[in-house]
This record gives sequence, structure tokens and C-alpha cells, in this order.
Amino acid sequence: MVAFHASALDGVARNSALPTPLLLRLLAFERDGDRPPREALQRAGLPESAVALILAHPNPGSRIDFAMSARAEPAQRARVADDPSPKVRAALANGPEVYDPRAKVAPLPDAVCARLLDDPDPAVRAALLESPHLAPSFVASMATHHRAAARREAVRAWEALSAGERSALLADPDPEVRRAAALQECRRDAHVTAELLRDPKSAAEALRRGLLSRADAERCVAERTHLAALAGNPSLPADLVERLAVNPDEDVRLAVSLRPELDETRRMGIDFTAGDLDRGDGVRWVRDGLAEPEVLRRAASSAHPLLQRAAAWSPHLPPDLLRLLARVEDPVVENLLGIHHPDAPEEVLMRVFARLGGTFSAWMAETHPRFPREGLAARYADHLDGNYRRLAVRDPAATPELIERLSHDPVVWTRQAAARDPRLRLHRLREALLVPELASSAGANPALPEDEIAAVLDRAGVPA
Repeated sequence: MVAFHASALDGVARNSALPTPLLLRLLAFERDGDRPPREALQRAGLPESAVALILAHPNPGSRIDFAMSARAEPAQRARVADDPSPKVRAALANGPEVYDPRAKVAPLPDAVCARLLDDPDPAVRAALLESPHLAPSFVASMATHHRAAARREAVRAWEALSAGERSALLADPDPEVRRAAALQECRRDAHVTAELLRDPKSAAEALRRGLLSRADAERCVAERTHLAALAGNPSLPADLVERLAVNPDEDVRLAVSLRPELDETRRMGIDFTAGDLDRGDGVRWVRDGLAEPEVLRRAASSAHPLLQRAAAWSPHLPPDLLRLLARVEDPVVENLLGIHHPDAPEEVLMRVFARLGGTFSAWMAETHPRFPREGLAARYADHLDGNYRRLAVRDPAATPELIERLSHDPVVWTRQAAARDPRLRLHRLREALLVPELASSAGANPALPEDEIAAVLDRAGVPA
């Protein structure tokens, strides 16, 4: 298949106006190892006729792509749970690969996960346990599973387990399960914490989160044992906190400065250094409280940069705190607001784009629903930077003449943006379908007529 024909086919596969008969024709494609483009297999809202074609497709790669679709309904994807290929079942078990933090993936039904957890192929079982998309109810249900690996994962749902289930996991015959359970229970049991401190594999984490006796806390400070972890322990006595606040190790002082109980005067009186690129995701009490108004208020209103950054992860920031953080002169805070907050201000999104054009954070800002549209053509159509000229295509007021002009722009990203725009005149859209670097964008243009879409399939060798 000629490369730009394949590229045009990829564009057609994600074209929102692709008619169902042509979609079905594309999904049935199979020849010499070729298969339908992934974009066709992972479209949202596939009709039943399309799903049936995918399930019966002879190339397992097609079924793998469908099993990993973030857009398909869980009940649709679940239909490959009995696929003859363990690779397909493993793809279903692990779930979609999601690179957009704003994307949400609905989990498979618990009953389907239970079948995959008992799959005869160990790779399928392992893929399920590694999946980031499991429902909390299913994670908790694994507490009594006959496989130790499943019980170890169930520990993540510790607070949802019954007292009997927690006791059983603490006494589990598998040492890894016992250790994982103890690391959960130690937050409220000093005796469990003391046991974990004797195990080199768990000592640091136990010091970070466990309920400490006074004697154990003093001993660890005296022995300088994992002091940075200890400095963040919620149960550390106040006098030991003060001792660590002047420790010569700057990582220890930084950990102390992030403690939740400190008032602002004491916090900012500590000599700490925050890394320029540290995103604050390690501040556990804030990350655990991203939906709690009081936690967000304490963090966002602090002068501590890592607390501000930790708060910026929250999509639940109330308007006043969002405005407060939007005024913080911190690029990391701006990046995080652009990624995570649905109401990130337009000026923040534009600053991220201007500072980081071509990066993931800039893409997240540009694809944000609140990224500006009106007025961009007047501001940027003749900008010296092609990355800005591309923004002119977003403007609803951009004329067909301007879109066509930009489709000839020296910068390929700008040409591609124009080729995707439905205001592009048909004669130029037809030309773009035959230009290698524009073929995919032109194929995705929703203004492409049905006969032109059919011609793309013909040229790519897709049987009628």
C-alpha cells in the first residue's frame, strides 16, 4: 500500500462523518497482514454491525486494538473475554492505554474481571492485576481469592474491606500479602509499625505512614534512619518535628515543611528548597484530599510552592482558589491547572501554549475546552511563528480564503490543521488527499464527500 494512501485511510478511519456502509467496508479489510486502521477499530459509538465484524476479524491484531479501545463501552469490549487468542484476552484485561489525564475509562464489569482473573493463561491474569482501570468493588472482592497475587492487590481497597478480611490478610500465608496488609494497618497500629520497622523491605514506608511509638520515633531520629520519610510521618511528636526542621539534610527539611499541621509562619520559617520541576504530587495529605475543600484551601493559600502545585492537581478547586493559583507566577502550577482543571482561565492556557509550544503540556492546554477561539485569526494569521498561525484555524470567524491560504503554509503543522478544517474548499481538500504530509488530515475532514471517502478506500486497496 502506497504510504500516503495508508495515511489518507487513517484519516478516514477517524473521520466523524464516515458513513456506516464505508465504515463496515473498512472494518472488514484484511490482506497480506494488513488490517483496519486502529482509528476505525477504536471509534466511539460503534454500531452492533461494526462490533460483530471486529469480533469475527481473522487478524487478532484487530481484536487487540478493539479490546484496548478507550471509547468502546465496557460491555462491548467484554465480548472478547472468550477470544481464542490469549494476547487478545490480555489486552482486554489490561485495558486501554490512556495518555490524556482528562480521559476517563469505564471499568469492565466485575463478573468479566473475575473470569479474566481465573484465565488459564498466566499472562492474562497478570495483565488484569496490572490494570489501572479496575473498579474499586472488584479490587475489594479479591481479598479472598485463592491466588496470592490477587489478595496482594486487594490490599489497595483496605478501607472497604471488612474487619474479618483485613485480619485474614494480616495473617495471610504469603509473606508479600502480609507485608502489603501490614503497611495499610500500620497507620493505626503502633505494634504493626514496630514489626515493619524490623523488615528492611518495609521500614522506609512504615516510617512514612505508620503510627509510631515515642520510643521508635526517638530511636529512628537518633539512628538517622530514613529521616526524610520519618519527617513526613503524621504521628511524629512535635519536639522531634522541630529537631528535624533544622536537620542538615535539605530533603529532611523539605519534608518537614510540607507537614499539614504547620501554620504558615512556621512552615515558611523552615530553610527548604523546592525543585523547579517538582510537581507536588508527593504531598500525600493533599493528594488524598483533592476533593476536600479545607485541604485545598490550606494548600492553595500557602506560599509553599509544592503545596500550591499539589493543590493545582485538583479539578475541584473552587473559583476563588482557582483565581488565586492562576495568579501564582509558577509555570508548574499553570501546567497543572491546564491539564486538570475544567475551568482553567484562558490566559493561563495561552501562557502555557506560548511557553511550551510543541510539548505535551502545550497540547493539553490547546485541547482544553476553554482554550480561546474567537479573535485568533485576526491576532495570529500572519504571525511569524507557524505554531501561532495554526491557531488561526481555530477561530470560528476564519474565512475559507484564509483556511486555504494556511493549507499552503510553510509549516507542516499549520497545513495539517487547515486540511482538517471543514471550511477548506473542496478542490483544495481533494489536492490535500494526495499530498503525503496532508493526506491523513484531509481524510479526517468531516466535509469530505462520501464519494471521495470511497475513492480513498479504493486507492488504498480496500475491497468493496
